Amino acid sequence: MDRGHDVGSAFGLRDHVTMTAEDRGDLERELETRLARGDLRGVATAVLATYGPEIYAFLAALHRDESDAEEVFSRFGEALWQGLQRFEGHASFRTFAYAVARKTSVHVRRDAARRRKREGGLDSAELSGVMAEVRERTAAYLRTTTRSRLAALRASLPEEDQELLMLRVDRKLPWDELAVVLRGEDEPPLSAEDKRREAMRLRKKFQLLKDRLREMARREGLLDEDG
Repeated sequence: MDRGHDVGSAFGLRDHVTMTAEDRGDLERELETRLARGDLRGVATAVLATYGPEIYAFLAALHRDESDAEEVFSRFGEALWQGLQRFEGHASFRTFAYAVARKTSVHVRRDAARRRKREGGLDSAELSGVMAEVRERTAAYLRTTTRSRLAALRASLPEEDQELLMLRVDRKLPWDELAVVLRGEDEPPLSAEDKRREAMRLRKKFQLLKDRLREMARREGLLDEDG
């Protein structure tokens, strides 16, 4: 029996790919209830088991080198565990997880000594097991997936543009959630009005980015003049 299925079943979760908006809403409410009870281990495990694969794929697309992606994902798990202890519910758990993953990725990219041995570790062997399982299953899938020429064009864009495209197109994050995930490090939570304005700015930037990609694709012969 697939071990990943056991993890999901243990928490009453569905695979993140097949989850509907209603399923995700039910999960988010269940996570809120667990967090209110102080069940941090249960919340962290459920977040990793459900959202871990898409988070790992996001990080692997950013870092490309598998060992780098594994390192960032490991640090993400620790950052998630620490962040949940201060989580105040300003965003959904999924949005919060993406925000933590992106900040962790930024830290690693800025850290020239990122490969030195980290001290300490997760407080729970159970979480470590879930993370190892997610890495193994998702990395195996990514190794069998070849990039299309259009994907290669996207990979040539600046990292912040790739992040915007991946989170909006591949992960379908709403604009207001994107405003939270792409927020600069150590900046305070956005007010409702600031979030609205930032969402508008990102929407405009996204449209310009799509136009740029379309033009690049035309020059590469991937689209005709009407495409």
